[in-house]
Amino acid sequence: MMMNTAEKLSALRGYMKKKNLAAYIVPTEDHHGSEYVGDHFKAREYMSGFTGSAGTLVVLGDRAALWTDGRYFLQADEQLKGSGITLMRAGQPGVPKIADYLRDNLGEESVIGFDGRTVTERFVRSIADKTDAKRITFDGSEDLVDLVWEDRPPVSTRPVWELEIRYAGRSREEKLADVRGKMREAGADVLVLTALDEIAWLMNLRGDDILYTPVFLAYMLIEENAARLFVHEKILPGEIRHRLEQAGITVAGYDTVQRQIRKIGPDKRVWIDSGQVSYTLMNSLPEGAEKIDAPSPVALMKAVKTPVETEHIRAAHVKDGVAVTRFMRWLKMHVGKERITELNAVKKLEAFRAQEEGYLGPSFAPIIAYGAHGAIVHYEPTEETDVEIKEGGFCLADTGGHYREGTTDVTRTFALGSVTAEEKRYYTLVLRGHLALGAARFPQGVCGQNLDVLAREPLWEAGLDYNHGTGHGVGFVMSVHEGPQRIQWRISEQTRSVPLEEGMVVSNEPGIYLEGRFGIRHENLVLCRKGEKNEYGQFLHFEPLTMVPFDRDAILPALMTERELAWLNAYHRKVYETLAPYFSGEELTWLREATAEL
Repeated sequence: MMMNTAEKLSALRGYMKKKNLAAYIVPTEDHHGSEYVGDHFKAREYMSGFTGSAGTLVVLGDRAALWTDGRYFLQADEQLKGSGITLMRAGQPGVPKIADYLRDNLGEESVIGFDGRTVTERFVRSIADKTDAKRITFDGSEDLVDLVWEDRPPVSTRPVWELEIRYAGRSREEKLADVRGKMREAGADVLVLTALDEIAWLMNLRGDDILYTPVFLAYMLIEENAARLFVHEKILPGEIRHRLEQAGITVAGYDTVQRQIRKIGPDKRVWIDSGQVSYTLMNSLPEGAEKIDAPSPVALMKAVKTPVETEHIRAAHVKDGVAVTRFMRWLKMHVGKERITELNAVKKLEAFRAQEEGYLGPSFAPIIAYGAHGAIVHYEPTEETDVEIKEGGFCLADTGGHYREGTTDVTRTFALGSVTAEEKRYYTLVLRGHLALGAARFPQGVCGQNLDVLAREPLWEAGLDYNHGTGHGVGFVMSVHEGPQRIQWRISEQTRSVPLEEGMVVSNEPGIYLEGRFGIRHENLVLCRKGEKNEYGQFLHFEPLTMVPFDRDAILPALMTERELAWLNAYHRKVYETLAPYFSGEELTWLREATAEL
């Protein structure tokens, strides 16, 4: 018989008592710090019932709390009802951080437990810094959720596939040579890689171990004259294994990485990121080995797309633009004339994308949110929540796809029938911020934090805001959320300020969300490009990649400046010129009207 959340927490507390643990932490992450995880690793979701992609559950003997960010406040509030778990709205006034909560609620010499493979050394250190006065210690030796979760899915071991060099642009040998060059510059003897997207990118391999993210479970250790890839060996087809060996890469068992790290010589300098690598692996390093605690060089290398990658990315966005624009026309023409639900719409958009050559599948769980559901930032329609999309109001569609040529992510908010003047005002305010950021010109060295205000200013002027970042990086046939670049105004100890560089892809997605009423978000992916160079330095700008019209039916031109209208009209001209060759007849006439000047 299935246990409810209260019963699961009670069972976990029983195991905590046996191990003398005063608290147990259940994070979202797998053994690699992944944002999205395979079914086996959804321990926090299993224990709490909260299904969002970000959150940390902390269980004490007499209480439990879950921290998540602003994208999920509404969702978590609903899903945690009756669970006995208190929602902690991270970053809000009066809400303690996890470390402060543990310090204030645990007694002297308490022991905090967790699965040491799923939390980072830096996370544990942040708690230790706050709880040291109480002589609190840590036990990361056991996954107690595994003892509670009787029908836990097995660890995924799906086969990997090769991303051909004609798409990747550079061979794995060339990429390894660059990594070793960075290691020599830093004086590192060994580089430890645990991030799945970094390993997949470096090896020009892709997998299917995590839904929507084409990666595979793996670790890597790289030295000047050796490279070891730790995987479940059955996932490697023979021809791929042979090519890896030809490239000087030794394949070893996935579960042997900890043993191999213990064998690193005590005289070695090891490049290892305490903010990424697990507590267990970090503490497996031999005493005496010198740590270079810094982000992996692969993260930035991966974020700066090659000319070959950028050309393919443009092609992927043309295909995606055709599919999403066809969906836009279909939805606006058929709503009110036939029964369409959110899930019906998801299937229809997927069918449009599937018509495009090289389409691999969604890049994240599709968000088709009608009316009040649009105010839930990361709403995902399910059989339980599915509602009919009707005439009147807004439908927010945030979706993306993986193609052989690249990864897409686009949000459009559609006006379905009549919308009010108030709704149009909000729509236009968000659009003004989106256009201002998209038109930014800035000198090299500027970070996303410097630009975030451009997207928010029209909303801030009206006393409004949105509780999420404005932009994230996007990988190449990879994770739809890629660092280290980002556009957001919040700065914390965990947030790196990384200058934007030519070749980086970022999203531009301001929004506004009125609980119980509607949500609006406008999102394009943009490519950072070099512009003019003068006595003030090298300037950069953004090239729009997403090619989908904004809904003219929801725009109030009177609220926009001439400059903003010029930006919008220029974008719509580009959308029409790009997509017109793929349309004909009534579709082409509709596209011409949808992109007409305002």
